Amino acid sequence: MADDLKDERYEMGLARRREVLGADYVDRSIGRATPFDADFQRFITEGVWGSVWTRPGLTTRERSMLVIALLAGLGHHEELALHIRATRNTGATMDDIKEVMMMVANYAGIPAGNSAIAVARRVYAEMDEQE
Repeated sequence: MADDLKDERYEMGLARRREVLGADYVDRSIGRATPFDADFQRFITEGVWGSVWTRPGLTTRERSMLVIALLAGLGHHEELALHIRATRNTGATMDDIKEVMMMVANYAGIPAGNSAIAVARRVYAEMDEQE
């Protein structure tokens, strides 16, 4: 891949990542990068955010809900909490996430749904305290 295309995808990804997760969070993540994980930060910014989150076809809200469902179903609770917090920026409502959790419980199993709902409840309570 040409370097200019990689740089363009990185910049597009950085903008989308900041839009969804918040500039402060993204800047802290990138700023904390060490020689060990700097390449990983570039990889996720360019690949995940610059190549997938910027594609046409789905809205940011829809992508947000899909990511939340996948993270919940796979039991990735730390990332799940991050993406539930990001719903402040994506347009996914609490009612949307409640429905997503019902789908997770149905298709990934009750334990996965139950654990994900517990994470969501905690995150929403934290968000309410911050307002």
